[in-house]
Amino acid sequence: MNKKAYYTFSDYLKEEFGEKVYKITIDAGFSCPNRDGTISKGGCIFCDESGSFSKAHSSALDVQNQVKTGITTLNKRFGANKFLAYFQAFSNTYAPVEKLKEIYDSAFCDDKIVGISIGTRPDCLDEEKLNLIAGYKNAWLELGLQSTFDETLKKINRGHTYGCFEKMYKKAKEKGIKVCVHMILGLLDETPDMMIESAKKLAKLEVDGVKLHMLTVLEDAPLYKYYLERGVKLLSMEEYCNLACDFLEYLPPKTTIHRLAGSGYSKTLIEPKWINNKFETLNLIDKIFEQRKSYQGIRYKKLD
Repeated sequence: MNKKAYYTFSDYLKEEFGEKVYKITIDAGFSCPNRDGTISKGGCIFCDESGSFSKAHSSALDVQNQVKTGITTLNKRFGANKFLAYFQAFSNTYAPVEKLKEIYDSAFCDDKIVGISIGTRPDCLDEEKLNLIAGYKNAWLELGLQSTFDETLKKINRGHTYGCFEKMYKKAKEKGIKVCVHMILGLLDETPDMMIESAKKLAKLEVDGVKLHMLTVLEDAPLYKYYLERGVKLLSMEEYCNLACDFLEYLPPKTTIHRLAGSGYSKTLIEPKWINNKFETLNLIDKIFEQRKSYQGIRYKKLD
């Protein structure tokens, strides 16, 4: 198999553990301060009622049972033997630290769990919570940022600033926590130059990982009403793939790429319809890199 033009998280895990490692997605029943009125109500405009959760397992199951179900399913399907417990739905540090410890500890209910990945917002972190996360083996923090521009963050009802993210990112790095940053391409009124500027800012931080998403209209997300009333310019597959390649060209070669395309939106997806064509999207990204004779980091310049 030809090596990718970018450093996949899957390749990183193989290097670390000597075999393929699979994520088990977990819904631990958390909420979000952007939904319960603490910051705002309704959440970010792109987020649906599942909190961006894959719905692989029912949240009616406790964490241990979600983990055990995931291990059984993935072992039977792929012969998987090593796993990361991925707390995905909503803001997974939005609780007192004592409660968080109880929940995170319960994910390590099987020796096949070799690490933990925690999805959250920068404004749901503090020193005590970061100390807790730093104490787990192979801990990743997945920080939702979406854009480095405060005007965009305000438009999408994000509820925090880039400065808030940068502060918590640096604190996490000081404690030795690996951080994957979530970004969305094609956000309201953002130009390609703005998206590249975001890539340059993340490159300057030398982030450990990046997860790229495409702006998507889901039926039960606030963006759907905006889409009906005002219309939303959504990227075509070709536009998204070219922008994704542009973005990766500015990132450090050592930054792990956790996601460039996904699927699973079929029940609530309004637009764009191509978003569920995961492998077609990834193949096009490979093709664009090949045509450009390019790769991740080709435009990266380390800044002192």
